[in-house]
Amino acid sequence: MFPILKKELISFFSSPIAYLVIAVYLVVNGLFLWVFEGDYNILHAGFSDLSSYFFLAPWIFIFLIPAITMRSFTDEFNTGTIEILRTKPITDWQLIIGKYFGALILVVLAIAPTLIYVFSVYKLGNPVGNITFGTTIGSFLGLLFLVSAYTAIGIYASTLSNNQIVSFIIAVFSSFFLFYGFEALASYQLFGNSDYIIEKIGMNSHYTSIGKGVLDTQDLLYFISVTAFFLYLTKLRIHNEA
Repeated sequence: MFPILKKELISFFSSPIAYLVIAVYLVVNGLFLWVFEGDYNILHAGFSDLSSYFFLAPWIFIFLIPAITMRSFTDEFNTGTIEILRTKPITDWQLIIGKYFGALILVVLAIAPTLIYVFSVYKLGNPVGNITFGTTIGSFLGLLFLVSAYTAIGIYASTLSNNQIVSFIIAVFSSFFLFYGFEALASYQLFGNSDYIIEKIGMNSHYTSIGKGVLDTQDLLYFISVTAFFLYLTKLRIHNEA
């Protein structure tokens, strides 16, 4: 697993991909949170919290993570290097997990600099330090669980087509639907008493729940299950391509 992980990270950082992803994430968040006038501007919110950041981040990652993962297995299939990898003493799971963590580490590196927002809001509060650390920590944990699921979806999508753009579109649509689609469907109240269950199938309700600062076992198991499910689907695709 570690040679694959190392290979993925070298591949990311030897090209503009890693730097572009990190820069885009930080610039887009920075503009909306600190520069542009509007509901997301922290300086004009009137209260010291990072709710705007944790609202925007999932939507930005819906596009950025597929951009990272769209080449994961697509390139291997197109260049035929998947066959070379199969001759190495590594299992399919080691290959998948190596690629998965390679992409996930890049996403975490994009999130890490935004921890300075916590310090900024801490200092800007009136009085200084007027920030709820419980919800802030919970929101960061929720974001990490969410991007873990997004990454698994993106890795799986990269096995579905030999075209990177197609893989990107599949990953974006799948992530969007799982994050917001079920909640939107439940809002139409088409299923009566089952609307609550429909909403809970989506990721947004669990992400929001963790963001309240309370770690519910159901929410953690949900994200772990979604991540494991898509990694398992990836394993099946790799096996079928053999």
